[in-house]
Amino acid sequence: MRSDVNPGEWHLLDRDSGKRDLLFRRAEGLDPARLATMEPLRINTRDAVTLHGYLTSPPGQEQARQLPAVVLVHGGPHFVRDRWQYEPTVQALASRGYAVLQVNFRGSAGYGAAFEVAGYGEWGGKMQDDLTDATRWLIGRGIADPRRICIAGTSYGAYAALMAAVREADLYRCAIGNSGVYDLRELYRRGPLSESEFGRNFLKRVIGTDVAELARRSPATQLARIKARLMLVAGGRDETVPPANSLDLHAALQRDGVAHEWLFVSGEGHGFYAPDNRAELYRRMVQFLDESTALPAP
Repeated sequence: MRSDVNPGEWHLLDRDSGKRDLLFRRAEGLDPARLATMEPLRINTRDAVTLHGYLTSPPGQEQARQLPAVVLVHGGPHFVRDRWQYEPTVQALASRGYAVLQVNFRGSAGYGAAFEVAGYGEWGGKMQDDLTDATRWLIGRGIADPRRICIAGTSYGAYAALMAAVREADLYRCAIGNSGVYDLRELYRRGPLSESEFGRNFLKRVIGTDVAELARRSPATQLARIKARLMLVAGGRDETVPPANSLDLHAALQRDGVAHEWLFVSGEGHGFYAPDNRAELYRRMVQFLDESTALPAP
């Protein structure tokens, strides 16, 4: 059994008697009554595409308005989607007072082949527009304070978060990229997809081969357009997205004198899994978000 407020539990069922005994729970000690619930939602885009997603409000503030908010972008982006389930990052942010919006932008899995294929060739294009439209939906409903919205993600989500800061420079107060590719041209040079004919053919299908266009759709080539505060996170043993992608962007920001938060853990991979490292990641993220979304004194 699992749900948005239940990380998972396993039971033994006696089919003859109907008796059910609890065997064990994942994340023992979490109280479901203190966790945030996820609300399914629909969003219509500027070009009349219906998107599905989830809104998680801080516990006890389900009807609150003008909240600080985080748009949390899933990775993949293809063959992956956000689901109605317990998500530790969502819960960590909601527990600190943030509304969290997750949206299955076009290209996401689970809504039919046509919806997924609609994302091919749209990295930095219509897939990015979907995130913008979802953010404006959050503002239009009065849920989020437009002065206190950030965007974050891991892997493709990191790329999309920084691309959002490029394309919508005045919409987001901050952007957090974790284990991302920030120059699409590097997908053909680094990482597992570049090492096989299957992977290279997949890249040709989903992002194309026009080098100039790939550069135009890469945040690393447009850093001067970014106004949002930035935080970069990477693991030194990442075999999915080589950490050189994050290290290169970190170096470029340093070279340009752009202040940013930097969290690099040499022993982590594609995402942080060691409990102490994950706790430090959440602590740093929340501190960064709090500083970024703080309103000036009246």
